[in-house]
This record gives sequence, structure tokens and C-alpha cells, in this order.
Amino acid sequence: MSRRCELTGKGVMSGNNVSHANNKTRRKFLPNLVDVTLMSEALNQTIRLRVSAQALRTVEHRGGLDAFLAKASVADLSPKAVTLKKQIAKKVAEAAA
Repeated sequence: MSRRCELTGKGVMSGNNVSHANNKTRRKFLPNLVDVTLMSEALNQTIRLRVSAQALRTVEHRGGLDAFLAKASVADLSPKAVTLKKQIAKKVAEAAA
């Protein structure tokens, strides 16, 4: 399982541990990933995703998974999230027509 957020694309970053003596050793900065189950109102089903804590806050701020995916860029989303975005857009278009 990769250490990458499925909604924002946030992943592992690298940097240095810097000691008091200014010695530098390489280290990893891991994203704070959480396994969550989110509800899609348009599809009327629950979706399991592995997202960062910051992405989870953003989903709540924007008003749910459907609203988040409507605004999200396809470049940042995982393949699973891209298919969800297309399904939700299709359902919303059908409901509007």
C-alpha cells in the first residue's frame, strides 16, 4: 500500500535531520494517512479511502465528498478517486436533466 493520499496526492517527502553539531542525515517525512469511510450523497453509498488528515478536514469544509471531488483536479486524484468523480458527475447530470 503506497503512502499517498488518494484525494490530494500528498506523499512522502525527504529531508535532513540536523543535529546540534549541524550533522545532516537523510530522513523521511510521512503524511498523516487515515483509513476512512466517506458517504457519497449522489451515489447513495459509502466509499473507503486512504486520505491524509488535512484532506479529511478539507472534505468536511467543502461540504462532503461529492463537493470535494467536483472541485478537485484530476492530476491530484488516484485512479479510484477519478472514477468516483466521473460517476458522481454522471449522476448529478442525470438528476439535473
